[in-house]
Amino acid sequence: MPYKLLFVEDEKDLGNVVKQYLEFMGFSVIWHTHAKNAYDDYIADPNFHLLLIDIQLPDYDGFELAEKISKVNNQQAFLFLTARNEKKDRIYGLKIGADDYINKPFDIDELVLRIKNIIRRNNGVNNSLEHPAETTPVQVMGDLLFYKELLKLSFPNQKAVSLTLREAQLLMYLYENRNRILKREEILLHLWGENDYFLGRSLDVFISRLRKTLHYSAEVRIENVYGVGFIFHVAPVDN
Repeated sequence: MPYKLLFVEDEKDLGNVVKQYLEFMGFSVIWHTHAKNAYDDYIADPNFHLLLIDIQLPDYDGFELAEKISKVNNQQAFLFLTARNEKKDRIYGLKIGADDYINKPFDIDELVLRIKNIIRRNNGVNNSLEHPAETTPVQVMGDLLFYKELLKLSFPNQKAVSLTLREAQLLMYLYENRNRILKREEILLHLWGENDYFLGRSLDVFISRLRKTLHYSAEVRIENVYGVGFIFHVAPVDN
């Protein structure tokens, strides 16, 4: 059975081209030009592997659509398509849980690759056991297990949690520099190759999301060092 995509794009020429190409690549595509119609279709049948959402839509914007759908299913994967090349938009998209973000004009083959990467991550998590097979490459971090290839964290007596690629990269870098003060500038330069205000905001989003994930752990935590950076603690936490 082909992977099913909900595609929301009001530019009809672009929508037709993308829909036809994705179908040629083996995907099943439901295309809407308005957010309301897409939302109604999703409510009627929420079984989509991925949502491709344009931000600027005629009735209400793609951010609002994604938030409405996330309230129905907070595990739904989605990526944004946009002609607005603004970092604040990317930061907001990340805050509401976007798996990826691609600017127009884009290469259609790059879009297909990103779609496949997201589905592979999520499908690998959904179709696996709550705790992956022991043969999967794993990094032990205190009382949690990080499965690099699956982008998945496993905690004692809890369901495994999936990460985005950037969250996984950040987690691994923090772990490699565990139990020491790691400056924000170091992290930004390592992950993005530059250090500016908007990337710093993006980093804060990723740190916040990792913190929420790590609340399952009794031995791993991220501590703020005001005005400097963070310490990734991997040790028993005193109660």
